[in-house]
Amino acid sequence: MRWLGAALLSGVASLCFGLPAAAPAYAQSPEEDKKPLLLTANQLIYDRDLNKVVAVGGVQIDYGGYKLVAKRVEYDQKTARVVAIGDIEMIEPTGNRVYADKLDVTDDFANGFIDTIRIETTDDTRLVARKGRRINADELVLEKGVYTACQPCKDHPEKPPLWQVKAERVIQNGKTHTVRLENAQFELFGRPIAWAPVLELPDPTVKRKSGFLFPRMSTSQNLGFGMSIPYYQTITPHMDATLTVTGYTAQGALLDAEVRNQFKYGLHTLHIAGINQMDNGRFTDGTSDAEEKTRYAVSSKADFKINPRWAFGWDALVQSDNNFARTYSLFDADETTHTNQVYLSGLGRRNSFDMRSFYFDVQDADPDSNEEKKQAVVHPVVDYTYIHPEPILGGQLSSTVNFQSLTRTTTDRVRRLDGIDVPDRFQGIAGTSNRFTTEAEWKRTFVVPGGLLLTPLLAARGDGFYLDTNSVPSSYNYYDGSDAGRSMLTAGIEARYPVLVTTANASHVFEPIAQVYARPDERLAGRLPNEDSQSFVFDASNLFERDKFSGFDRVEGGTRANYGLRYTGTLDSGYVFRGVFGQSYQLAGKNSFAADDLVNAGANSGLETRASDLVGSVGVAAPMGVTASFGGRFDQKSFEIQRTDSTLGYNSKKLQTELTYTQIAAQPKYGYPTEGQEIQSTTAVKLKDFWSVYGSATWDLKANVMSRNTFGFSYDDSCTVFEIGFSQTRDPDDKSANDWSIGARLSFRTLGDINVGDSNAPKFN
Repeated sequence: MRWLGAALLSGVASLCFGLPAAAPAYAQSPEEDKKPLLLTANQLIYDRDLNKVVAVGGVQIDYGGYKLVAKRVEYDQKTARVVAIGDIEMIEPTGNRVYADKLDVTDDFANGFIDTIRIETTDDTRLVARKGRRINADELVLEKGVYTACQPCKDHPEKPPLWQVKAERVIQNGKTHTVRLENAQFELFGRPIAWAPVLELPDPTVKRKSGFLFPRMSTSQNLGFGMSIPYYQTITPHMDATLTVTGYTAQGALLDAEVRNQFKYGLHTLHIAGINQMDNGRFTDGTSDAEEKTRYAVSSKADFKINPRWAFGWDALVQSDNNFARTYSLFDADETTHTNQVYLSGLGRRNSFDMRSFYFDVQDADPDSNEEKKQAVVHPVVDYTYIHPEPILGGQLSSTVNFQSLTRTTTDRVRRLDGIDVPDRFQGIAGTSNRFTTEAEWKRTFVVPGGLLLTPLLAARGDGFYLDTNSVPSSYNYYDGSDAGRSMLTAGIEARYPVLVTTANASHVFEPIAQVYARPDERLAGRLPNEDSQSFVFDASNLFERDKFSGFDRVEGGTRANYGLRYTGTLDSGYVFRGVFGQSYQLAGKNSFAADDLVNAGANSGLETRASDLVGSVGVAAPMGVTASFGGRFDQKSFEIQRTDSTLGYNSKKLQTELTYTQIAAQPKYGYPTEGQEIQSTTAVKLKDFWSVYGSATWDLKANVMSRNTFGFSYDDSCTVFEIGFSQTRDPDDKSANDWSIGARLSFRTLGDINVGDSNAPKFN
């Protein structure tokens, strides 16, 4: 009985899937012999005259993880054949299910037949065939096979699935590990749309197989229609490559080769592409797209996990001109500025380390690369933080180290913006700039009787500069020495008094907050290069920060007080409210935000006056999926809005939408002479069944122009995905090659994708 069960189950598996044949029972190893076998049947017959063992009626066999059900099972010792008859169902250890009417196989499983076979895998793929035949132990032939990854319709299971592949014969070769489909016909909605005399695919046991992949298509304004034909090639068990030839109707053939090498601790990818453009005249005159005929690019990316805590890698792009990768959407490097970098980072339980070097490739189609020459080459920038594991005087001690070294060949000086004269801003100084910063901070929180929370704080910081820059006119307030030092000592205290108010169906927390930081004036305020503290926005998110500058090149000095109110409310019905409102006040000393700066970082920020502007934010989240938030900065005298960001959103299974309004008052000293107003909107609606439509738009209210818009629709039923979208960008200052593009995607699960650009379709949860 043990041999009968083992033979039958192994025979079915071998016949259906072409698995290696198991040895018969008399050759079983001791380990195999120990496997338990459970056989259940209404009647068990051993016919000595015919040398047959027969199990009849409700036969159930459980052996080695396989489970089989049949009406009748026979083993003929004379002919050495195993036969199972009637409503055969087998469940593999993997969860795959096999159904058949009759199984007839030799006991060495080299040859056999099966009638009306149906296979259902755990990933919801299905294969049906009228007959199956196993030949010489390594070949499985299915007659009249049908394959699909779509589930049958629940209401009308007799209807054909959305798509299926029919073949006169399906041949699985155990030696070559291939599946050959002869006279294959692809059907969509029950109608044949494609035919091939022969299709050969790798079988499920093969993870990688050389061959052609699904073609990709694209269409854009100046490239025309493009057809990409990729070929995948395995080189070694740890290396493979993809060679792609793309034909553009307007520009000719683009060659693209990608080589991937998997190491023990990481992956390296080398990408090479090139083209000899046919029609440069389709591009805007005076751009690198129009002036360059032969164009090429090389990209190298690596990411190595040295150990669970340390990582090392790089991202490098070299191209013949500054816009090739962006124009042809290569290497995932089609952004306006591509950041080349090499990095080493580590993360521990109480500390972190990060070291990076940068080169910024500005892809603006300028043949002279003027903007790129103004960008700094960062030799490295190093960040290290440490938190002491044990309390020091009952408080937490932490330290921060930052080192920055960079070189710039051309001074980045802004005099006009959007055609309007603005105060000179030196966003970068030609020459070399080096800075080393170290800072230590100690703080401890005390709970005063009555619930008042007091947090005293002590901080000490030192900066050392070595400068080799002299391209700023002497009339500007700039330090032209070769080295400089700066220190800052801070003593501060924070008081918070959270008050909990509860009602029958809600709870509210009101938390008044007040901070005072006493420190000397910032030394050489605004006279040193400012590379990492240029972007500065004063709002509710940094109201209670000790140093509100965004980087290390500037440090806040003088005695300052921050005060405000924080609120959180929760209703039993599911509503959540939050809010922050407050102000900052310069108590004594020189206001760092009012000091002249080469980039005017503090100008028009709302902090340059003794009493700052008022800042606040409120938000609400409703249980039905509605969210709303409003953040703003208000003039401390007139209460006029200086900056606001408002968002209204809704998220459900049927609808996802978000509307954002942004308003920024004119900041002439900071380089923005006019007010900016913009509305951004994104919406996706899921229609009946599997259809959805989506769109997004960005509207510049001041210029009265739709600067960007996208719309499209998609179909997704888990086995088939179809998406098509259109996007357009209107930016007179952008010299990119394509103002509009069309993207589409057609995906058949388990078979592959057909892509036309990028459809940008959103995903529903």
